[in-house]
This record gives sequence, structure tokens and C-alpha cells, in this order.
Amino acid sequence: MTEVNRPPRVGGWTRFVTARPRLSLLVALVLTALAVVAGSGVADRLGSGGWEDPNAGSTYATKALEREFPASQPNLLLLVDAGSASVDDPAVAAEARRLTERLAAEKGVIGVGSYWQADPSSAPALRAEDGHEALIAARITGEEKEMGETLDRLAPEFRGAHGPVEVSVGGPVAVRHEMQTIIQEDLLRAEVIALPVTLVLLVMVFGSAVAALLPLGIGIVAILGTNAVLRGLAEITDVSVFAMNLTTALGLGLAIDYALFIVRRFREELTAGAEPLAAVGTTLRTAGRTVLFSALTVAVSLAAMLLFPQYFLRSFAYAGIAVVLLAAAAALILLPAALVLLGHRVNSLDLRRLFRRGRPKGSGEAPDRASGASEGRAWTRTANLVMRRAPFFALGTTAVLVLLGLPFLGVKFGTADDRQLPSSAESHVVQQHIRDGFPGSPGGGLEVFAEGRATQAQYADYKERIAALPEVLRVDGPLVKGDSAYFTVLPKGEAVDDPAQRLVGELRATQAPFDTEVTGAAAVLVDSKDAIAERLPLAAAFIAVVTLLLVFLLTGSVLIPIQAVVLNALSLTAMFGAVVWVFQDGHLSGLLGFTSPGSIETTLPVLMFCVAFGLSMDYGVFLLSRIKEEYDATGDHDQAVRHGLQRTGGLITAAAVILAVVMVAIGTSRVTNTKMLGLGIALAVLMDAMIVRSLLVPAVMRLTGRATWWAPGALRRFHDRFGMSESGGETVPAAVEGAHEERDRERDGQRDGQRDGQRDEVAARG
Repeated sequence: MTEVNRPPRVGGWTRFVTARPRLSLLVALVLTALAVVAGSGVADRLGSGGWEDPNAGSTYATKALEREFPASQPNLLLLVDAGSASVDDPAVAAEARRLTERLAAEKGVIGVGSYWQADPSSAPALRAEDGHEALIAARITGEEKEMGETLDRLAPEFRGAHGPVEVSVGGPVAVRHEMQTIIQEDLLRAEVIALPVTLVLLVMVFGSAVAALLPLGIGIVAILGTNAVLRGLAEITDVSVFAMNLTTALGLGLAIDYALFIVRRFREELTAGAEPLAAVGTTLRTAGRTVLFSALTVAVSLAAMLLFPQYFLRSFAYAGIAVVLLAAAAALILLPAALVLLGHRVNSLDLRRLFRRGRPKGSGEAPDRASGASEGRAWTRTANLVMRRAPFFALGTTAVLVLLGLPFLGVKFGTADDRQLPSSAESHVVQQHIRDGFPGSPGGGLEVFAEGRATQAQYADYKERIAALPEVLRVDGPLVKGDSAYFTVLPKGEAVDDPAQRLVGELRATQAPFDTEVTGAAAVLVDSKDAIAERLPLAAAFIAVVTLLLVFLLTGSVLIPIQAVVLNALSLTAMFGAVVWVFQDGHLSGLLGFTSPGSIETTLPVLMFCVAFGLSMDYGVFLLSRIKEEYDATGDHDQAVRHGLQRTGGLITAAAVILAVVMVAIGTSRVTNTKMLGLGIALAVLMDAMIVRSLLVPAVMRLTGRATWWAPGALRRFHDRFGMSESGGETVPAAVEGAHEERDRERDGQRDGQRDGQRDEVAARG
């Protein structure tokens, strides 16, 4: 029989990261301090838009209108409320004209107009139907940061009472600025909530305050480092402020996952009698490899968002990839150094031991071993039950997940607007007044930008033809400047509903003697949907192919990677169904404190899929690697599945609960998109850990049996050469595998014989 090939107790990587542990931690401390300095003020450098396709016709038209007709694109609206008086009252009109002139004289403001100065054709759109409110419109110039500074200067001067009128500040620039401010405030509150709750949960998981602080420290390092990365990226490209929420959530969540896995394995090795350095070596060869593969699979899922043109999605890829790699690097470099220095003191301040004081000597096992045995027995019973009833659990859990996902079939896509803000936000209040009380919903129309020399007769003929389109309420214009002109088209319904989106296509299909491009909220939505639909198959294929390859390199199986991709995708159905049921249809909106716009922002499902799929793979790799390790050691498929669930079930559940706490803290945001992201991911994580990993995966693996590990010869040789697994390269020959199987059969026979003997004895007594 060939001797089992065992790697050395301390490998090269272990020697590298533990050679000078104090120096390593000191360098990490210095780098973290530098990251704090480099990342300071990062939120002020980030944008609050990015949902549009920069290469779309609507984006081109918007920029052309801003350049040629800046007054046509107002981004600042002052809502003038005359109270019980009419906006045509002489005193009201005089004060409104004075405010208009003051605004026009301000630096950084152009294209100022108002109801009281408008030409008769456009004046009705600037006056509320009840006659008590009217608008002053203007455009603030400059980059987003400069516009925010101008707004901060102007808003206090114009907001509030002015003689007979009350003024409120709104418009796109106010919405973006208020959204950015609220996100920063909410993120700080989420961190204040998440950090102490996470620490308490970690203490409960480990029973040791020292061990609990290690994952938290890794998470903080990852978050601060990612903030510095985003600050640098903001200097060379557009980055969305929403990405900071993902930085906090994944920084804490993944760092805790990785540190949990490594610290738990390190404590297991110590309990088994290993010295700290040897325990770190074994931990890095086993759990360390798993962490590396997990980080790669999560990074792949997040990298898929780089394939989309919207910088909102690309920003999450930047933040996500950075925080995943930093969390993994900290877990694989800093954590081993800390564990070597701590040694057995990692169990210091063991709270379980405090609770056991006063018990009779010998009344229980060592705390860590006793709790682990109790937890392992519970998960062993779960695994046995699931595998005995594998068809029931496989079909039952699949049916439940599909049922929970059915509401997503009714999804309606829309754009992000002021309704993302809380109902009390000033810019939201202004926009809601405009939607409810003004004819034609100012700012909700479509603009047709025309390029090329044309006569007045040609403009008039084109205007007549587009006015005859069935979804058109009114056409204003053209306003001509040189060889350019633009028309404003008001749709009959809401700004971005289905008729308005159809109207975009009809306008683009209408022939004209000049070049035309269409912009406006509905046009931006149509172009964004088209861009996502075009890139989605490529992104999905990228995630699937790379995930299949990584999981194959981990397991050496053809079937397991396919199972992983399919079951992970299935685990997300509940999240998508809940998002539509809650955030689109408005259920629980009062309880959760948001205003439902009746649609889901187009990019959110893509973002949530990439993040949730990556986290699902994170837990999947943890489970599969332990199953693979046991299968390599015993050759017993069923026992390997039971052992894997026994060893990682509690760990995965604990990690999922902690990550869900972080995501729920993010979900307390007052911005609806952030709330949707946080609560949706929290649900996906819990469903994956408690339903898919605990029930569906063991059931499916029981049904596939030993065929689970099959691979053709060429792929087996490829895996032998390039593959990695948590077993750290240990191999077990067929003779040893057969001996293990024979031993298990003998034990099963002994147990069956004992049960038969007991039944006979009971029958004889009866």
C-alpha cells in the first residue's frame, strides 16, 4: 500500500507571514493610518447619479442641450407658494420677480426663468392648476461637487418666507445633493449600529472576547483600505456614493466570514494538541485555501458589473473587488501573524468558562470542545434527516424558493428619482407638489434635439407630425439657435410609464429632414434597459464560466460546479420576489418608511444579483471545501456530506446572521435604493445559509451519490496539475479508501446487529 503523501507541517507561506509577526502588524497599522488619511472626505468626491448609459442617444442629447440651450435643462426649481392668495396677485408677482432677478444675478447660475417672466406658450406649465403655486427655474453650472457648493450657498438665502410667499428648493441638483447628504448620515448610523451588534454576536459565536475582536479588526482594515481606493479612483473616473454602502457591508461581512473560518480552524487545531505555529500552518493549508477561493469567486461575481456602461454599477464593482481582496489579504497575512502571537491566549476572556464556574469539577468538557460537540451533533442530526428524505427536501425546498420568487414575474422597471428620498425631504416635497398640482408634470417631458440646417416650414411640419402621435399631449417649440433646435414633448400619462416609453420609440422612428435625438426621463430609462439587456447575457456567461472553473479547481468534479451555479441562482429567487412585493407593490412601505414609486430602478436587480450570488458562492465554497477534505480522507461520499455540514453548518449560519445584521443596518437607510439593497441582500444571505446550504445542497448531493465526484480523465489530470483543495494536497490511495469503506460497513453491521438483539430481548420479555 502506498504511503499517504502529507505536506510539511509548516509551509513556505506560513513561514513568510509568521516570520516577523510584530513587524507585520506594525506595518499594517501604519498602512491603515495612511488609508484613513487618504480616504478622508471620500464621500464628498463621489457622485449620486450614474444610472444612464453614457453612450446612449439620450445622453448625447442631454449634453448637447446643456451646451446649446442651457436654459432648456433647469436643474434648480424654486417652488413659490402664495398660500391662500393667487400667484397673479400683484404683491405676490412683485416679490416673485424680485426673487427671479436675485437668482439670475448669482454666480454659477444661468438660464433663470419663471412663471411671471415666461412667454404665454410655456407659462401654463409653470403654474399650478389651483393657482396658488408657481415655479422659478434655473440651471446651476459646474461639476457635481461645484454644483453642491453653489446650492449650499443659495438654498439658505432663498428658502423660507419672503414677504407674501413661501419658497421651497427642489429640482434634480437638490435631489442629488440631499440624497448624498442623507447617505453619508445613514452610513454613519449604520456603522454605529452594526459594529457593537456584530461584536456581541462574535463573542456569542466564539465565547472569547479576544477571538471576537480579530474578525472585527480585519473588517475595519478592509473598509478603511477600500475608502482610500475609492478616493483615488474618484480622481480618474466617476464613482457613485452608493458604493460606500457596499464597502461597509462587504468589508465587515466578508472579513468576518474569512476570519471566522480561519480562527475556528486554528482553535480546532489547538484543541487537538498542535502548537500555535503548526496550527497556523495547518489552518493556512486548509481554511486559508478556502478563503482564497471564496474571495476569487466573490470578486468574479462583482467584476461582472464592469461589463455594464452605467457608472453606478461599475462603482460597485470597484468597491466590491477592492474590499474583497483587502479582506482576504488581511485574513491571510495579518490574521496568521496575530494568531502566532496570541497562541492559546486566543481563548482569553472565555465567557463560556465564566458561566461554568461553580460547577462540580469534571462536570463537562473543555468549553470549546463541548460546545463544538453539541453543535456538531445538532448538524449531524440535520444532515441525517435531510439525506434520509433527500427527494422530499430537494423537491420541497425548490418548490418553496420558486414560489417565493413568483412576484418578480410582474416586475416593472423605472428610474431613480426624488421618491428615493424620505417623504419629508424638501426636494421630494417640491417634486411631489409638481407631480400632483402642475399640468404636464414639468421636467417629466421629452426633449427632441434637432441638428442640421432647416427652414421654419420644415420645423413646423415636423412639429405637426409628432404632435399627431397618439401618446402626445402637447408639443412646445422649436427654440432655434443656429443649426440646432429643440422641441419639448409632453406625454399624456406619467413621465416614465409604458406609454411614455413607447412614445420614445415613436419619436425616434419619425422621419425628419434633420438629425434628431430624444432625451428625458423615459428616454433615459429606455436606453438604460437596452444597455442592460445587451450586456446581461455576457455578464451572466462570465460569472457562470469563471465560477465553474474555480469550483472545478477546488473540487475536481464536473457535477459539483454545475450544482453550485444552479443552486446559487435558485437561492436568490426569494430576494427578487420580496423586492417586487415590497418595494414595487408597496407592501410594508409604512412599516419600513419609504415611498414606493411603483417600479424598480433598472440597475438594482443586476447589482443585487452580482452581490448576492457572490456571497452565496462564499458560503458554498466553505461547505464544499470541507466536504471535499473529508471525501479525500475517507472516500465515503455520504459521510463526507454529513461531516461537511457538521463542521461548517454552524459556522455558515453564524456568518450569515452576522452579515445579515450588517445588511439590515444598511437597510435602515432613508434612501429607498439603499434600503432595498440592504434588506434584499440580508434576506438572500439568510435563505442561502438556512435553506440552500442546510437542506437543498445535502439533499441534492445525496441524490447524485458518488457520481458527484466524477470527471473525465483529461479533466482529472488537469485538476491534479492545477487544482487546489482544502485538504492541502493530501492524497489517499484506493487501498486506504477501500479500507475505510470496509470499516464503515462493519460498523453499520455491528449497529444493525445490536438493534436486532435489543428488539429480540424486548420481544422475549413481552
